[in-house]
Amino acid sequence: MKIAVTSQNFRIVTGHAGKSRRFIIYDLGTACDTPKVVWLDLPMDMTFHEFSGGPHPLDDVEVILTASAGNGLIEKLAKRGVQLVTCGESEPRKAVRDFLTGKVKQANPFAQLEQERHACA
Repeated sequence: MKIAVTSQNFRIVTGHAGKSRRFIIYDLGTACDTPKVVWLDLPMDMTFHEFSGGPHPLDDVEVILTASAGNGLIEKLAKRGVQLVTCGESEPRKAVRDFLTGKVKQANPFAQLEQERHACA
């Protein structure tokens, strides 16, 4: 299973999934494997907001974890077979663990705005 996490700075889970260019991808393989981690930095035209169709580098992930996303993106990704989940966890590895154990922390849009402001500083 592959899980992608939106992370504009490769340190925290960030929001605005449709405009996100950076993702941390966890390839979980089998239960006994150590996850393979890949940092993906997309060009602007490959953000979901700008993307016009065809194959996409994130087509092979099953889940995208993010701090925020609109319903349009959630529906667009579902048609591609990708589940988009919003979460309130800021640490990417913990967000993945929480998802896998069914304990996803609910997203808080106000806390996310504050996190992103500090991440850009």
